[in-house]
Amino acid sequence: MNRFLRFLIVACVLTACSDGPMPRLAEHVDLERYAGRWYVIGEIPYFAERGNVGSYFDISFGADGTLTDVYTGYAKTFDAKPTSATLTGYVVPNTGNAKWMERPFWPLSLPYLILYVDPDYRYALVGYPGLTYGWVLARDPIMDDATYQQMLGRFAGQGYDIKQFERVPQRPLAGAS
Repeated sequence: MNRFLRFLIVACVLTACSDGPMPRLAEHVDLERYAGRWYVIGEIPYFAERGNVGSYFDISFGADGTLTDVYTGYAKTFDAKPTSATLTGYVVPNTGNAKWMERPFWPLSLPYLILYVDPDYRYALVGYPGLTYGWVLARDPIMDDATYQQMLGRFAGQGYDIKQFERVPQRPLAGAS
């Protein structure tokens, strides 16, 4: 990636990092249980994810304490070739494993804030400083509307504007090609 493009991305990301409110983190995250695939059910999208369908994260942890987060999505249609991005990072100490720092490329590190994980590790909410971005994640690609609304309610309780969230299709619509 050329220097100008990196500078532009860093400038966009830093501009998006608001000095606004910091969401409350989950009290404790069991990393072993959190590892694995998480489907993106809803999000406040940012430029790299906007319009993607069928998106998900694969989270893994190395023996040395590093983490790897691989995002995969399809641009606008399930027929598109999937694209992926790999972020590496670490869990921030003394945060109950709920705050991570992830690096898409050097020197940029971005916070990954786990705001909620249900007791069975089926659903999770991930946020961002300033309440500018948020993700509703699930182990299954399909979430019923009642559960989705409950998850959005948790975001609203943290001060998020839930009207900014968009559902992310995980399967083609019936009859769609």
